[in-house]
Amino acid sequence: MNLLENYENLYLRKKPFAFDIGDTIDVHVKIVEGDKERIQVFTGTVIKKKGGGLRETFTVRRIVQGEGVERIFPMHSPKVHDVVVKKKGKVRRAKLYYLRDRVGKATKVKERVWERPTVEAAAAPVAAAAVAAVAAVPAAPAAAAVAPKK
Repeated sequence: MNLLENYENLYLRKKPFAFDIGDTIDVHVKIVEGDKERIQVFTGTVIKKKGGGLRETFTVRRIVQGEGVERIFPMHSPKVHDVVVKKKGKVRRAKLYYLRDRVGKATKVKERVWERPTVEAAAAPVAAAAVAAVAAVPAAPAAAAVAPKK
């Protein structure tokens, strides 16, 4: 088993792509034509993520001239150059196979309009509370004011 883990660690992507199911993404794919190499962009909605480790894949679906086209990309493939999230999707399913039966505007996924607070914004109330707590503590009396017990 150790040999398999070493093999996977060699080929796993150091920084995996951060996207979720329902997101609209641009997948930048390396295409080799003869001795030339170029990047082709495949834009679509992520309808499925599957597997783990080196076997992890994701499926992207788009509509081309009224026909649905799906491509399956290996997550850790060197041919997948980059993944850019264009729009976050608001979905309640892990697999969006129901989009295959839809036509026209019904194939759209609603956009998730929620922004995660930044570190500075989250830390500001905590810092203000700490300053107020320190200011509320009375000053300690001098050390000479301690009287011996009888």
